[in-house]
Amino acid sequence: MASRSTNKQLAGDPDWWRGAIIYQIYPRSFFDTNGDGIGDLAGVIHKLDYVASLGVDAIWLSPFFVSPMDDFGYDVADYCDVDPMFGTLEDFDALVKEAHARGLRVLIDLVLSHTSDRHPWFAESRKSRDNHRADWYVWADAKRDGTAPNNWLSLFGGPAWEWDTKRRQYYMHNFLATQPDLNYHNREVQDATLDVAKFWLERGVDGFRLDTVNKYVHDAQLRDNPPLRQGMRATVDDGNPVAMQEPLYNINRPENLDYVERLRAVLDAYPGTTSVGEIGNRMVEGPELGQYTAPGRLHMVYGFDLLQGPVTAEGVREALERAKRHGASWISWPFSNHDVVRVATRTGLGPEAAPMLLQLMLCLGGSPTLYQGEELGLPEADVPFDFLKDPYGKRFWPDIKGRDGCRTPMPWSGALPHAGFSAALPWLPVDHHHIALAVDRQEVDETSPLNLARAFIGWRREQPLLRTGELTFIDAPPAVLAFTRTAGGEGLLCAFNLSHEEAAFEPGVPCVPVAAPGIAGGRFAQDSIELDALGVFIGAMKP
Repeated sequence: MASRSTNKQLAGDPDWWRGAIIYQIYPRSFFDTNGDGIGDLAGVIHKLDYVASLGVDAIWLSPFFVSPMDDFGYDVADYCDVDPMFGTLEDFDALVKEAHARGLRVLIDLVLSHTSDRHPWFAESRKSRDNHRADWYVWADAKRDGTAPNNWLSLFGGPAWEWDTKRRQYYMHNFLATQPDLNYHNREVQDATLDVAKFWLERGVDGFRLDTVNKYVHDAQLRDNPPLRQGMRATVDDGNPVAMQEPLYNINRPENLDYVERLRAVLDAYPGTTSVGEIGNRMVEGPELGQYTAPGRLHMVYGFDLLQGPVTAEGVREALERAKRHGASWISWPFSNHDVVRVATRTGLGPEAAPMLLQLMLCLGGSPTLYQGEELGLPEADVPFDFLKDPYGKRFWPDIKGRDGCRTPMPWSGALPHAGFSAALPWLPVDHHHIALAVDRQEVDETSPLNLARAFIGWRREQPLLRTGELTFIDAPPAVLAFTRTAGGEGLLCAFNLSHEEAAFEPGVPCVPVAAPGIAGGRFAQDSIELDALGVFIGAMKP
C-alpha cells in the first residue's frame, strides 16, 4: 500500500475545511483518456490544472470503486480497489499526489450504507442463515402471508425488500434491489467499514463525503413507518410514494450516531482530514443537522434544502435559519450535484443568472460545493428516453426524467467531436446547448461565467469574513436575499436580486461598496441599496 502523503504545502491548519470551496468531480463524465467514452482517473489528472485555476480548495470524487454500475458506482462490489473502467490504484495514488502538488485536497465518496449484491460479503451472506456473514445484511422473514416484513419503501420505487430464494428470506434495500443494506447492528460490519476508511486514509485522502450517512442503521424491531403527519412537508414531492411516509424507522436512528462517532475517531487519527455527511431523507431537514455535527461526530453535513426546487430568497433564508435553530455547527451548501436538475435550469431565471447564483452560494457561509460545469453556467441537458442510463429515470419516466441530465459529459472544446470529452461516442450524449459554453470558448471571453467565477473565487479567498464570519439576515423585498457576514468588529453586507425586476431597500446598515470582481448591478445611494435585475451588491460595513 502507498504511504500516506505528507505534502508540506497542505500541512498546517487542521480546520482548512471551514469555508473551503469543494469542487465535485463526477469521474465518468469529466474527461476520457482511453477512448472508451467514459471518463477516468487519468482524465481527472489531465484536467487538474484547470481545476486548480478555479481557485477551489479541494476536489470530491464521486465513486470510482469496483462496481457492476447498476447505480453508476453507488453499488460497490469492492471498496478497496478501482474499477478497471476508471483505471488502477496506481492511477489513484498518482491523482492524490498530483492534486496535492497543486494545493488541492482530495475527498472521496464513501458509500457505506449498502453494497452491491455482487460484493463478496453479500455473496456469502445469502448462502445460508448460519455462515460467518449471515448477519452482515438486513434479513427478515416474510409475514405469514408471504408479504414483506414491513411497509418501508425504496427510493427507486416499490417495497424496500427483495425476496431471496436461497435463504427464503427478504433482504432490505433503501435503493435498488441490487443494493442490499448492511446491518450496522453487527459490530463486525462496523469494524469492516472502518477498515475501508483507514485503507483510503493511508493512501492519502484528505477526507470523505459520506453517502446517505443517516441511513446506516435501521430499526432493529422493523416497525412500520407512519404516514406523513399533517403539517409536515417533503423537501420534494415528485410523485414518488416515499414522500408519503415519515421515515422514523429506516432513517436517522439514534444508534446511527454511535457509529458516526467511531468513524470520527478514525479520522481524528489522521490530522487535517475532514468529513461531510449527506443527510438525505426527502423531508425538510430538522434536528438531524445539529445531531450529526455535534462535537465528536461529523465535521460538516451536506445540506439538501437548496438542491430541491427553485432557489428563492425566501427558501434560502428559511433553510439557513432552520439549520441554525437546530444547532448545525457547519454545513456544506450546494446548489447542484449529480442527483438533481442543474441550478441554472432549476431556478428558471435563465443562463444569465449563473454568475449571480454562484456568487450567492460562495457568500452564504459554510463550505460550498461546486459541481463540475456549474462554473460554466451549464443548464440541465435534455437526454432523450432512448439514451437514458439512470434506473431512476427509466422507472419514473416521463414524469421524472431522472439524473442523466446533470451527468452528461463536461464540454471542454467547442470545435472537437463530443465537446472534447472523448474521441469515442460518450456514455451519455453531449447536449448541443453545452457546446457554446465549452471551456475553450469561455476562456477567451473575460465576461464569461467561467472567468467571472475564477475572479470572484480568487477575491473570496482573501475575504476571511466570507469563509468564517457570522451570517445574519436583513429584511429585504421578497425577491432579494440580503445578509451580513461579521467577525471581529468588521463586516460585509451582501445583497442578491433573484428576479428580473429591479429592487431597492434600506438595509439600515451604512456601508461602502466593495469592488469585488465579477459582481454587477448593485449600488448604494442615500442609505438605499439599488439592484438591477439579477444584480449583486457587496459593501464593507462602516463601524
